Amino acid sequence: MIRINELSDIDFKNKIALVRVDFNVPLDKNQNITDTTRIDLGINTIKYIIQNGGKCIIMSHLGRPKGKGYEKEYSLDNIKDYISYLLKFEVDIIKDYYTNNFSINNYLNKYKVVLLENLRFYSEEKENNPEFSKKLASFADIYVNNAFGTCHRSHASTNSIINFMKINCVGDLVKNEIVNIEKALYEKVKPFTAILGGAKVSDKIKVIEKLIGLVDNLIIGGAMANTFIKSMGGKIGNSLYENDNIEVAKNLLFKAKKNNVSVYLPSDFICSKSIDDHNVKLFNSSNIKNDYSAFDIGTDSLKLFKKIILNSKKIIWNGPMGVFEKEIFSNGTTKVCEYVARATKSGSYSLIGGGDSVSAVKKNKKEKDVSFISTGGGALLEYISYGSLPSLKLLEK
Repeated sequence: MIRINELSDIDFKNKIALVRVDFNVPLDKNQNITDTTRIDLGINTIKYIIQNGGKCIIMSHLGRPKGKGYEKEYSLDNIKDYISYLLKFEVDIIKDYYTNNFSINNYLNKYKVVLLENLRFYSEEKENNPEFSKKLASFADIYVNNAFGTCHRSHASTNSIINFMKINCVGDLVKNEIVNIEKALYEKVKPFTAILGGAKVSDKIKVIEKLIGLVDNLIIGGAMANTFIKSMGGKIGNSLYENDNIEVAKNLLFKAKKNNVSVYLPSDFICSKSIDDHNVKLFNSSNIKNDYSAFDIGTDSLKLFKKIILNSKKIIWNGPMGVFEKEIFSNGTTKVCEYVARATKSGSYSLIGGGDSVSAVKKNKKEKDVSFISTGGGALLEYISYGSLPSLKLLEK
């Protein structure tokens, strides 16, 4: 396991901590938070620092602003009251902190915790600009990274800032992510099954290569399965696939066989002529009619996947089995969610990560029925692939 300072290694008394969190929560059209999970999971680090005599500067991004200044819909004003509610005292927000005459003390003399306005209102954040990092670093004595979901990004607040801080550590959320991912990957428990879905093989080549050396079973669903089926000579109709990765898929299947890893692809698909066409038909996954596209895995696929999942003692799941956001094509993802939860209840260890997989768990109210839900999608995949993340490597002892 990578070695990084944790909260308990640091003396926060009479110190100012600059805490990078991932409070990028979803908002409705009225800018109300629709899912507070990321804030709920990240707030304990803030509480720990306060309880141990320190003061906190919270920094985060929210949404995808243009990087050209203030945008109301992405303002952290939208989440400030909820943070205050959790901490049980008022938190102030600082709008213009990247100016020459700005003094953080004017705020910290009045408040124990302050919130910097959306980092991505400044283009310098995503550019990993050292001057921006240096300015942020000048506000505090200690840097705390508690934003696992952004640790694969080389941005100013997660990356170059570390060059300007003498004392660094990770918060409890990041620590829990590392502990659980390492457990999922390396604890000696078999059978170990990885379930991968989503659209593109290209997004998961490195992940598959890494998992082939670790797992017993690899279940592949979603549109990415089409590329593998096509590489084996299957007729996939008008289904989405990646022509540039046909040879890559062949090589991955060869490597899996060489490593005695059983790869399970869908044997059937629920198809229609378009994503909005509800006249669906069930086809063998290798014999889909030319004008039909695969949008979800079928009943025979689910029977097979169910057997594999329920027999597993360790499970990693990332990515949907079909077009999960469309109710008519959500059954495959929903059923896989149920199987993972059932396996967990029977004593298996399960780690879930990635937007649609996590959404399926929450939609089906299975949050308490799985072992660990990662706050990272891309970050989780990169950690699995490389054993760390760019921003965490900079913090390693």
